[in-house]
Amino acid sequence: MAKTRGLCKDIRDKIVDLHKTGMGYRTIGKQLGEKATTVGAIIRKWKKFKMTVNHPRSGDPCKISPLGASMIMRKVRDQPRTTRQDLVNDLKRAGTTVSKKTISNTLRRHGLKSCSTRKVPLLKPAHVQAGLKFANDHLDDPEEEWEKVMWSDETKIEIFGLNSTHRVWRKKDESNPKNTILNVNHGGGNIILWGCFSAKGTGRLHHIEGRMDGAMYREILANNLLPSVRALKMCHGWVFQHDNGPKHTARATKEWLRKKHHKDLKWPSQSPDLNPIEHLWSELKVRIAQRQPRNLKDLMSGWIAEVLKKKGQHCKY
Repeated sequence: MAKTRGLCKDIRDKIVDLHKTGMGYRTIGKQLGEKATTVGAIIRKWKKFKMTVNHPRSGDPCKISPLGASMIMRKVRDQPRTTRQDLVNDLKRAGTTVSKKTISNTLRRHGLKSCSTRKVPLLKPAHVQAGLKFANDHLDDPEEEWEKVMWSDETKIEIFGLNSTHRVWRKKDESNPKNTILNVNHGGGNIILWGCFSAKGTGRLHHIEGRMDGAMYREILANNLLPSVRALKMCHGWVFQHDNGPKHTARATKEWLRKKHHKDLKWPSQSPDLNPIEHLWSELKVRIAQRQPRNLKDLMSGWIAEVLKKKGQHCKY
């Protein structure tokens, strides 16, 4: 794995002279005690550049040989969570001592960089199959069918929660209060919202107080769902979407929807990424975080109402 010593100019010139006499790579290698591959590399360089010495290079030569780089890339492909220290230890056992900075430079030259892992739902094979079946069943649905869907979901918004990503420009080891974000345990308080929207616009937004059960959920639907459909002037045959939460799939809730003649979209379990309302919640949280509410009162009666008012959305507290 370690880089081999370079041949002196006299040996290189002797290799070329023997090659001119008609000797083969292996014969020259045996006579001079060098590998046939080394002899071949020297002769190919002489044929191409008419010289045997190395070309001048900028900076120090790479400490990791091509074979070592291949080993690093293979390890990273097989185990993406491998740390730089693991790679340093692997190379050290192979006879090459490098720093973690050298490892980073090598990986970057091969188009890789360190990134945060993405969080995804823990899916069982049955969940994957259900999601795939849903996608195949609706693959050829026309756009007009999706315009009939009223999407809904609940979300939690924290005062000091990680509602959005923040970045700052600063010097290394610089300490400045402007570069910090206030944070407290458990988010410093939160509110839970129920909302809905369709292709025609946003529906009502309801603040959920206390612990929501099936009865409260049905009351939310009774007071907000149909008024939202009417306000958005959705066409006949509209479809209601909600996920498979216990309150949504309760027998009493299904019976309530049946009596109200509300057709619901059959939804696969563990599939929040399929619901476009998740993007709406993300946008809402980013806008709220930009306004930096100071307490729960600001969050409830001030910033959310002002943000949603600009979007033409109905608020109910």
